[in-house]
Amino acid sequence: MISRLVRPGMGGIAILITLLLGSMLACARSVTPEKVPSWYVPGEAAAPPLEMNPTQAVLLPPTRDPSAPILTPTPDNPHPVPTLRSDPVQYVVQPGDTLGLIAQRYGVSLEEVITANSITNPNLLEVGQGLVLPVPTPSGPGPAFKIIPDSELVLGPAAAGFDIAQFIQKQGGYLANHREEVNETSMTGAQIVERVARDYSVNPRLLLAALEYQSGWVTQPRPDPASMEFPIGVRDEWRDSLYRQLAWAANQLNLGFYMWRVNGVSNWLLGDGSLVPVATTINAGTAGVQQLFAPLYGRQDWERAISADGFFAAYSALFGYPFDLAIEPSLPTGLRQPVMELPFEAGKEWAFTGGPHGGWDNGSAWAALDFAPATDAVGCILSNEWVTAVADGQILRANDGAVIQDLDGDGLEQTGWVVLYMHVETRDRVQPGAQLITGDRIGHPSCEGGLSSGTHVHIARKYNGEWIPADQQLPFVLSGWVSRGTGDLYDGFMENSGKQVEAYAGRSANNVIKR
Repeated sequence: MISRLVRPGMGGIAILITLLLGSMLACARSVTPEKVPSWYVPGEAAAPPLEMNPTQAVLLPPTRDPSAPILTPTPDNPHPVPTLRSDPVQYVVQPGDTLGLIAQRYGVSLEEVITANSITNPNLLEVGQGLVLPVPTPSGPGPAFKIIPDSELVLGPAAAGFDIAQFIQKQGGYLANHREEVNETSMTGAQIVERVARDYSVNPRLLLAALEYQSGWVTQPRPDPASMEFPIGVRDEWRDSLYRQLAWAANQLNLGFYMWRVNGVSNWLLGDGSLVPVATTINAGTAGVQQLFAPLYGRQDWERAISADGFFAAYSALFGYPFDLAIEPSLPTGLRQPVMELPFEAGKEWAFTGGPHGGWDNGSAWAALDFAPATDAVGCILSNEWVTAVADGQILRANDGAVIQDLDGDGLEQTGWVVLYMHVETRDRVQPGAQLITGDRIGHPSCEGGLSSGTHVHIARKYNGEWIPADQQLPFVLSGWVSRGTGDLYDGFMENSGKQVEAYAGRSANNVIKR
């Protein structure tokens, strides 16, 4: 069984190089005349102080002296990027592929792929379909301006004290009174921002800044009526709501961030189908923002959006200088995974049905593994088997098929080790606040939440808000079984003391695993 953690209406090695392959909530400050940053607009009020939980102050960086100059961050050391090809290649379409993503991975424009393959409808692709990918013809590199620190993109420690609803109300814009139906539940604008931020593990400040830059919804009581349907600017009939627009934005932020992390991107595919080589001295957070705007604009407007006077200015006007909020490195040197067990009861045999794939939607790191009860029945069947806790920890959330467990005892999803269990049935599901020990029951595997081809549990790790890939520097280890990916989505192995099982979306003699 495989899962795609997407919501209705949303749209994803070794080349994953595919999709993949953790504030000081700054106080408002005056801008002195002799040190006016490019984003300052004369006559505008400074952003109000952000709200934070005083008990979490220890997590946050020190306050910068308001009189200190705002300095441009130094460029990162050149980052490895995939080498451009000198010959055409043959490609076979994989699950989760889109034509745009394939084009981006292989450094060719969308139009070139369409022309080379005589494609009449670029929105229709079939798994197994063969494509010819022509030789890339790159243009000049994109801008190297650093927009945000890495730690500010994810739902990490600096976001722990941010009161989304209170902040939105203080701005007095259209968002403060917005309400819409999400999966048959009426939600406020603040609730939608919070839900998307938590699901995708993306900092809500970035979502708010993107919404402000694109439509003015955060501060303007009467934004342009043309923005009502598509406030982020994704003009797609399947994304005609704030929720779907923000979910798309969060996925794009993740896509750029995590592809950059694994040296998996060499160019940005822009909205006009052109390709722009990535500047090698940006950081992962900046890569996330560049990817966010790439599908929305041609080169001139894209470069404006990622300049000091674009998204950066909108963010800074709302929240202050982004690099004042940095908590880095978000993944400490020498980080180790806590001891974890397989997510089912001892003595039981389950099937290993999915190797490394997206933790949430197709833009996040390949953080997830899938396991299903070992049965000959197929599809979304009712199961009385139990998903169990992989480690000791408190349950923070349990809704819409998702259960979030905090492993470090501080009760915060934004800090330390956190585990996501997905597709957990409502029946008998553990409740928020429960303190579990390893092996305690969480609920039954199912197809609830996202899209699923069959009853199973999808499990993924986060640290300081970052999705942790299942097979890279910090492999997923469960009951001594170590995950190993192959570079292909959902493919992989679990290995333990010379034994090996291979991921397969069903049951076979080669994918049965026992705790």
